[in-house]
Amino acid sequence: MRRYQFSAVVTVEQCLGYYRGDIKNVIVTADSGERVQLPFRHFQPFIDVTGIRGRFCLTLNDYGAFESLEKIN
Repeated sequence: MRRYQFSAVVTVEQCLGYYRGDIKNVIVTADSGERVQLPFRHFQPFIDVTGIRGRFCLTLNDYGAFESLEKIN
């Protein structure tokens, strides 16, 4: 398994782009400096009135497939 920790700030306007179908993926830079692309839909549970803001931990399986995305402190 691979884990990536990163901070994310996505505005409400950018979130609306997802619902309009303009945005499908998000590219984040992990604390390690690696860039990781994942489908925006995995961020849906974390959208609030301000958009998306916080620290996250992305877990991928040994084949590089999505396992989980968790909000962390």
